Amino acid sequence: MPEAIVVGAGQAGVPLARDLAGAGWRVTLIEREHVGGTCVNEGCTPTKAMIASAHAAHVARSSGELGVHVQSVRTDLGQIVDRVQGIVTEFREGSEAGLKKAGVELLAGEARFSGPREVQVSLNDGGQRQLRADYVFINVGARPRWPELPGVHEVGALTSKEILHLRELPSHLLILGGGYISLEFAQMYVRLGSRVTVVETGERLLPREDPDVVAALRAVLEAEGVGFLLGAQAVQTRREGGEVVLEVRQGDEARTLSGSHLLVAVGRVPNTEHLNVEATGAKLDRHGAVGVDGHLRAAEGVYALGDVKGGPAFTHISYDDHRIVRDALLRGTERSYHDRPVPYTLFTDPQLGRVGLARQDACSLGRPTRVYTLPMSSVARAIETNATAGMMRAVVDDASDLLLGVTVLGTEGGEVMSALQLAMMGGLSASDLRGATLAHPTLCESINNLFMSTPETLDGQDDPST
Repeated sequence: MPEAIVVGAGQAGVPLARDLAGAGWRVTLIEREHVGGTCVNEGCTPTKAMIASAHAAHVARSSGELGVHVQSVRTDLGQIVDRVQGIVTEFREGSEAGLKKAGVELLAGEARFSGPREVQVSLNDGGQRQLRADYVFINVGARPRWPELPGVHEVGALTSKEILHLRELPSHLLILGGGYISLEFAQMYVRLGSRVTVVETGERLLPREDPDVVAALRAVLEAEGVGFLLGAQAVQTRREGGEVVLEVRQGDEARTLSGSHLLVAVGRVPNTEHLNVEATGAKLDRHGAVGVDGHLRAAEGVYALGDVKGGPAFTHISYDDHRIVRDALLRGTERSYHDRPVPYTLFTDPQLGRVGLARQDACSLGRPTRVYTLPMSSVARAIETNATAGMMRAVVDDASDLLLGVTVLGTEGGEVMSALQLAMMGGLSASDLRGATLAHPTLCESINNLFMSTPETLDGQDDPST
């Protein structure tokens, strides 16, 4: 009977432990805090549940545009947090029950490698365990990165983990960082009733996205009340009279911001600093991520899955990592993670769904492409529901007529993007989608209209900044 140690109960570790145990392996799963990883406890589940509350408040406030007049809207952050944490607990306990049913031994404690496939566990109850197995799987995830900012800890700054437990609404939330996580929190707290200012060191938000897409999203957020300070470097922070004071430098100008709370959202770092990963024969890169080959092998008998290996930090990527390893070990089927698509959705309103190439990527692709763009203001369903902000975009290879990438900034943009991703996976061409019979009036029906629009032709040599 093969023996396995899984370090970390995230979105790859939990299903892998269950599958290996179900195949007759003896499996020990070590988790120092909560089963479910970032997604269930601090990421997808709680944030999207809170965003739903913020969306309800926004719909109520803006319902007059649809002829429905609400006298007043009041948000209760404590009640929202109670609901959210109830969902988190339900999901976490469900995962724990699944592990128990599968026969996985779950240890609550801190793991540290003491040799190849050998782990020392400092149990949370004070005990110690020394384990050795045929295979070891590292799924310890990542955590929010703290900036090197004088005073940041002294002022009680929050990360995306701590802010989920606030029970009193910030009067003015300062957010350091202008990335994907930042924008979700910015819109959410504005809709709940806070004033929000985002401070970003770069000259533009979301540099991986097309400039016109980012500009459209920024316009929506600014219209709702989110303030942006771009090209601004935080210098120091302190408390004065109960307020958080943030000093920034924007070009040659020094500015001082004052708020009730400071959220730092400047990236994430792998949780490897106490693991002694090198004892397994694996190597860490300069960011602390575990190096792996295309099949997620880090050393002999050692695999790294999910955020700890670096690269795209998405739940669906972690879960697919589990499938790659499971299929290799239990089904004799090897697949490289380099071959998979990497879709993602930013859960602002409108949502930003993306898979494959953006327009700016196609500009330097080296071969001719066509770029189809359709404003959401031309989508019947969006007009009917008063959700016309954003656009749909598809990058198409000129020679084969196949889709190379899709961006959807719009209502339920992630769902529409996913439909087009399935078309990409199925090898459907732009011509196929142009002539497809799709139900009316749905958002996906607009796929017809997208490919009926006049495309922009790129020769693959354009300046990607345009």
